[in-house]
Amino acid sequence: MAAFTEIVIEQGATFETTVEVNDVYNNAVNLANYSTESQMRKSYNSSTSYTIDTSITDETNGEITLSITAANTANLPAGRMLYDLKITSNTGISTRVVEGIAVILPAVTR
Repeated sequence: MAAFTEIVIEQGATFETTVEVNDVYNNAVNLANYSTESQMRKSYNSSTSYTIDTSITDETNGEITLSITAANTANLPAGRMLYDLKITSNTGISTRVVEGIAVILPAVTR
């Protein structure tokens, strides 16, 4: 079961957060042979998606950084979206490790 976490993204500002992937015993998952991907959508059925950039920043300790540039957050619609982060092993096994609500705060200064 994926962890549920709310994230807050400010329009026009750089967004970055780190996720630690642990197993059921709370030990870090070694991400040496994994790929990552993350998206946001207004609803589960929405055909429009917004990519959250992902990078494995510490594969031994199971750390993944999620980020969006300021230029890209400026183009996000204000409001609430759903997001998740999925890891896939080199053998093709996919696991959703975190999911939740992304709150996009509108910008005043443009």
